[in-house]
Amino acid sequence: MADLGTISQMHAVSPFRIDSFEPEPAYSDGDGVRYERIRIAKSFTGDLVAESKVEMLSVRAEPTGAGYVALERIEGTLQGKRGTFALLHLGTMVGEKPWAQWPIAPGSGTAELTGISGQATIEIDDAGAHTLLLDYELD
Repeated sequence: MADLGTISQMHAVSPFRIDSFEPEPAYSDGDGVRYERIRIAKSFTGDLVAESKVEMLSVRAEPTGAGYVALERIEGTLQGKRGTFALLHLGTMVGEKPWAQWPIAPGSGTAELTGISGQATIEIDDAGAHTLLLDYELD
């Protein structure tokens, strides 16, 4: 029988700040629908001490809704393990109701984070502070 290794569910809590938010000029803007590309840089503290770069595409149809997809490359140390991994972002907003998912891209982990899998969520408190909550496994 093959050795399946040890897989354990971990939880990381990491406040982060947005260091830069750089929208490009809209690449389509008509009939009340605007399409944009945005580059974002973030810094994480807490269980994840890291920097990230995000490439995001978004569509906004004011006031009815919005959506975005993004790829985020995170490089740093996650609970003592150094490496990189990617988060995929998918989100929508209908009125004031958001929906989003942030899975870790399969196979994107490097170095000590090779084999990482899981899912992230983001909390934003009343003061606007952002926190990444990451449920993950390392095999």
